[in-house]
Amino acid sequence: MKKFALTAALAATTILAGGMPAMAEYPTAPVQFIVPFPPGDFEDITTRMIAAKLQEVSGVSASVVNRPGGGDGPFPGALEVLNGPTDGSVIGSFVIGVPVVGPNIGIGIEEDSFTPIGVYLTYPFILAAAGDAPYSDMTGLAAHAQDNDVVLGHFGAGLAPTKATFAGAALMEFEFADDAAFDMLDCNSLSSGDADVINTTLALIEPCLDDVKVLANIGSERIGKLPDVATLSEQSGVSELELWNGLFVKKGTPQEVIDVIADVAQQVISSEEGQTLMAETGARLYWEGTAEATARIEADRMNIAEMNKIIGE
Repeated sequence: MKKFALTAALAATTILAGGMPAMAEYPTAPVQFIVPFPPGDFEDITTRMIAAKLQEVSGVSASVVNRPGGGDGPFPGALEVLNGPTDGSVIGSFVIGVPVVGPNIGIGIEEDSFTPIGVYLTYPFILAAAGDAPYSDMTGLAAHAQDNDVVLGHFGAGLAPTKATFAGAALMEFEFADDAAFDMLDCNSLSSGDADVINTTLALIEPCLDDVKVLANIGSERIGKLPDVATLSEQSGVSELELWNGLFVKKGTPQEVIDVIADVAQQVISSEEGQTLMAETGARLYWEGTAEATARIEADRMNIAEMNKIIGE
C-alpha cells in the first residue's frame, strides 16, 4: 500500500478552510461508487453528489455504477464490493439490509465483511396503494385483506423494509396473498396493477402523490411532508426501524482512505444542495461516523431478529 502524504485531519482542515485539499496518495486511480439499485432514488442522488465532490477536490475520476439486483435486492452489488480491492477504489453505497440482513442469508457476507465509513441518509420509506383502494391506512388494509387478495410489491424479501412490513401485518393478524420483488416501484407499479400495495420511497411516487394513498411510513418518526400519516410502528406495534443508507468499504481498507471519503461526504451533507434536497423531499441527511454507524447496525440486527421471530423465519 502506498504511503499517504497527508493525514485526514489536514485534508479536513483544508476543506473547512474553503481551499482545495491535496488528496495525497488517495485517490490515485479512478474510484467507483457501487449503488445496488437503479438510478433516481435518494441513495443514487446523494452518492452522485459525493462522487462529484470527491472528483472535484482530488482531480481523479469518481463515478457511480448502478447494480440493481432485482429479486436479490442490493446483494449482488454488495458482493461486487466484497470481491473488490481494499484500496478505496470501490466503495459501496448500501442500505440497511446489506450489513444487517446480508450475514443471515448464506451468500458469503459476514458481519465484519465491510467497514462503515458512515451512515448519512434516512429515507422517507412508505407503504402506498392506488387512489381507488378501499383502504387508506393499515387498519383498513388489514380488514380488507381478511376477505380479499392483496399483492405486495417490494425491493427484496430479505430487506429490512419488507421484513418490517411482513412483521407489521402479522401483528395486525393478516397476510398478503402474494408478494414480488421489483427493481423499480413507482407510480406505474400501482397504475398498471403490478401490485396492490408497494413498499417504496416517497420520491418514487411524488409525481402522483395526489393520486395514491400513503398507508404508513416505515421509520422511527413521521415524515415531515406527510405529518398525518402514522408510522408502521404506531399502527401495528412492530419495532421502530430507520431505513437508512451509508457508505461502506471492504474490511481492511486503510483508515486514511476512510477518513478522506468521510470528509468529502460530510461536506456534501452540510452543503446548500444537500440541505435543499432534505427540505424538498422529506429525506433526512446527517452524519454518523464509523463508531456510531457500527452501534446502529448492532441495534438494527436485534430489531431484525425480533421481526424474524414474528414472521417465523
